[in-house]
Amino acid sequence: MEMTLRWYGPGYDSVGLEQIRQIPGVKGVVTTLMGKQPGEVWEKEEILGLKAEVEKAGLLVKGIESVNISDDIKIGTKKRDQHIENYITTLENLGEAGITMVCYNFMPVFDWTRTDLARKRADGATVLAYDQAVVDQLDPAHLRSSVTRMAEGYTMPGWEPERLDKLEELFEAYQDVDGEKLFANLVYFLEAIGPICEKYNIRMGIHPDDPAWPIFGLARIITGKDQIVRLLKVVDKPYNGITLCTGSLGSNPKNDICQIIRAAAGRIPFAHVRNLRYNHAGDFEEAAHLSEDGSMDMYQIVKTLYETRFDGIIRPDHGRMIWGEQAMPGYGLYDRALGAVYLEGLWEAIKKADSESKKG
Repeated sequence: MEMTLRWYGPGYDSVGLEQIRQIPGVKGVVTTLMGKQPGEVWEKEEILGLKAEVEKAGLLVKGIESVNISDDIKIGTKKRDQHIENYITTLENLGEAGITMVCYNFMPVFDWTRTDLARKRADGATVLAYDQAVVDQLDPAHLRSSVTRMAEGYTMPGWEPERLDKLEELFEAYQDVDGEKLFANLVYFLEAIGPICEKYNIRMGIHPDDPAWPIFGLARIITGKDQIVRLLKVVDKPYNGITLCTGSLGSNPKNDICQIIRAAAGRIPFAHVRNLRYNHAGDFEEAAHLSEDGSMDMYQIVKTLYETRFDGIIRPDHGRMIWGEQAMPGYGLYDRALGAVYLEGLWEAIKKADSESKKG
């Protein structure tokens, strides 16, 4: 297990590398080239420049989150094959730079959805939250303007202006894309990139849909165990794996996270581990990583990762905004640092208990 923090890069992230380096146990970051559009090639010079900046701060680039998939690939337009070729070139450039873990998603239009980026909790902290009743009454265009306003000037990943400017066009393009077609397009993509992934030993981790159910009539295909197992079997290659996001999968309380970990054992190159609290059906808010603050048993989740010999990259996920911090919603320093150290403490305790039991 390698603890990291997500870092969006200079000009985008409110947290600096020098701050991340001071979090105990964090030796690296998962990062991205935020200015790149889906379908574009990541040039070698850009990748090496990003890597050099991270290493200058005494950290390592442990993976990329994300090399975004274009909607042309997801929909299956005439531009699909060219965009896949560009993606393959990007993977080759990453592989040559020694970066071998890539997180991505296959969600139509919206990479993730929240109805509130600063819901106030009883302790005064603010958190990301979702209320299905609000979504049911919204036109997607209104959600766009709402998220842009709540982001307080930050570019939120998955809600980039270049994408949102084409919102009506995208919804029209996805009209005939049901779950099976979307899944087939995902398989087509994965089979196409297979040779370059195998050449450089790149591990791809698909991020689950967030929330884990269809919204605005758009298909969702990675929402629980059955869909994950199906994908891992259809493209049964080591490079095809999942990003275990406990918050995204956990948005549906019917999902058993530990059961999913066991079903995908050996195929989890990356894990986002966070907690959330269910309020009522369709309404949840993100919580501190500590088990008792939310609805998820973080000890059992980490223990299951350990028992299934998880050896990938891990990071705390969205944090609360606490102690008066002004930062990108969900991605401040303070609560994510607390989360990282908490998760490391769980891992250390589980590892030592296992060692002691083996001694007899």
